[in-house]
Amino acid sequence: MNQGSSRARLAETGQPAGAWRPGSVPEQLGLAGLAAAGAAAAYQAALGGEGLWLPCPLRTLTGIPCPLCGMTTAATGLASGDLGAVLAANPFVLLLAGFTLVMAVLMAARALGWVAPPAQWPESRRRQGYRVAGVLAAASWAFQLHRFGWV
Repeated sequence: MNQGSSRARLAETGQPAGAWRPGSVPEQLGLAGLAAAGAAAAYQAALGGEGLWLPCPLRTLTGIPCPLCGMTTAATGLASGDLGAVLAANPFVLLLAGFTLVMAVLMAARALGWVAPPAQWPESRRRQGYRVAGVLAAASWAFQLHRFGWV
């Protein structure tokens, strides 16, 4: 980014080029994904993915698995490089890991001033994002219901 465009950005946004602005929902989700990846790696390193078995509250109370069942197992399997465990527990963690990787690169590029800051999404785009998230959650739940013999 050249000096002129840095000044222009400062004038229009009040922030210098490269200033960190964690305001967009995708960036916030990316940060959450990075935190989850760090937790999965630490869990795997500290305990080898064993111990601290945390039951799914919905499954414990009702016997019905939730859309996120298997996510801890899948995340620690991904941290240890066991693709079979990931696919068996919850393959949707691969989508989340890919999204997290893309967002980490994008956030780094924004922090360095290589990419413009995020723009506010219009209402139609937000609705589309909610629909995509809903479809992915429903697909994950269908997978879990099949995995545990409900479907």
